[in-house]
Amino acid sequence: MSIRNMWIGFLYRTATGTRTTRSLLTPVGIAVFAGFTAVFVVAALQLDRLAGLPGLVPDHLRVPISVPLLILGAGLTFWSGFHFLKVKGTPVPFNPPPEVVASGPYRYARNPMLTGVFLFLFGLGFGFDSPSLLLIFTPLFILANIWELRQIEEPELVRRLGDEYVAYRERTPMFVPGLGRSRDNVE
Repeated sequence: MSIRNMWIGFLYRTATGTRTTRSLLTPVGIAVFAGFTAVFVVAALQLDRLAGLPGLVPDHLRVPISVPLLILGAGLTFWSGFHFLKVKGTPVPFNPPPEVVASGPYRYARNPMLTGVFLFLFGLGFGFDSPSLLLIFTPLFILANIWELRQIEEPELVRRLGDEYVAYRERTPMFVPGLGRSRDNVE
């Protein structure tokens, strides 16, 4: 059995296991994601410093560009999390909602919470005037999340939620509303 299949199986067993186990693992999942995200930000800022990279945005534009992205990103992330909590789930794959969530921002994108995080990272990039965060590390973070979603989370969701999730995935784009139907074919 591959590591990928073992991880999918672990997520499935945890997500369908006892509430106690799910509750104990939720803070671990939050800490891992927060740490993973922080590593990208810190690495970008260090690269900027070590390489002496010049900023991309004039100082007078940093706040007007970064603040709306930070607010939009944080707002979308919290709005998305609220819709998971409404159905007694969390954003953490160890303790997910017991059903497909297709309300609020999930009507328009399968992963609006991550879309919010991506916007927030771009906001930080503009706020810190970090070319590495804007042009290297946030795009890498997005690619890493796309890989994880396609290879791990979505196969587990198909296994746990079945045809209802498959239908939702087929009609709802992964991150950005309005880009048409989903083209992801993960089973």
